[in-house]
Amino acid sequence: MHITDVTIELVDLPAQPQFRWRAGLPGSEESVVGGILRIHTDEGLTGEAHTRRGLIVADLVERRIRQDLIGRDPLLRELLWHRLWELDRIEEFPIYALGLVDVALWDLAGKAAELPVHRLLGGYREALPAYASTVTFSTVEEFLDVADQCLEAGYVGIKLHAWGDARADADLCQKLRAHVGDAVPLMYDGSAGFDLADAVYVGRALAEADYTWYEEPMREFSVTSYRWLAERVTVPLLVGETSDGAHLNMADFISAGAAGYVRTSAQYKGGITGALRIAHLADSFQLRSEVHGPGLVNAHLCMAIPNTSYYESLVYTNPVVREPAVGPDGMLRAPTQPGIGYGQPGW
Repeated sequence: MHITDVTIELVDLPAQPQFRWRAGLPGSEESVVGGILRIHTDEGLTGEAHTRRGLIVADLVERRIRQDLIGRDPLLRELLWHRLWELDRIEEFPIYALGLVDVALWDLAGKAAELPVHRLLGGYREALPAYASTVTFSTVEEFLDVADQCLEAGYVGIKLHAWGDARADADLCQKLRAHVGDAVPLMYDGSAGFDLADAVYVGRALAEADYTWYEEPMREFSVTSYRWLAERVTVPLLVGETSDGAHLNMADFISAGAAGYVRTSAQYKGGITGALRIAHLADSFQLRSEVHGPGLVNAHLCMAIPNTSYYESLVYTNPVVREPAVGPDGMLRAPTQPGIGYGQPGW
């Protein structure tokens, strides 16, 4: 089997529900031109991957990717993963674009084997608890109301994306703990909004409130700053969400003593192959590798990675609408169709 073509179908995606993130970050998007990347073969099998950045990916396919992949064996995923990193050296692919070919190749391989990708990866579980990952709401009172709705909907825990104000965020985090009690897992995501001083302030408040993890408080360019933060707070840091370099960069966070948990995902870590590299790296240090973000591709990772705890399910609205893939018991079930399974019910 060999690759005969690489195409990108541009599709109009509807506007997202209205929501916002912390101060300084854009929130919900209006309608955008997305894309479906497809890898075609001489045996009629096609693998695909989806993106919200269709125009950018179309340019990369036309200028760099297609000509490099045509004629190659699509089952040589390791080779082709390295090819994309070689092209990245020249092109500096956007972080979300780097893994799209890899996802499409795994989709193709799953179809060829007639297995869901998580089974092809080895498989570990058939279900995983989901936590509610909030967008940014207006007031403490609204956050507490949303938290109540999330727990009533079956979510096992709650992660906050707050305002990016260290004092206000720390106060919210402690009030949420007092509101829900000691048994509910709570997490906080700083969305890279702080410098070191403010990150320390929030981290100490999270430690007092027994938060499970403290995620991306600062931009991830400086591993040293994260090491200094880890020396100053006791709440576990969850690191490496948007940093470049997949497992290579993550190794620096771990060796510096800056990682209580590490982030992995198909979107930001070079597809499924890159995400697994990070998960296995973390496992060798007895660290958990938590999958970043919702969606079908990351659901396969959640089912295949032993050292992950939860599925991240975004809550965009108040009133809260539970993600269809998450059951009323707060559990995400494993996808069942061959490959990634785009279009299967519930997704």
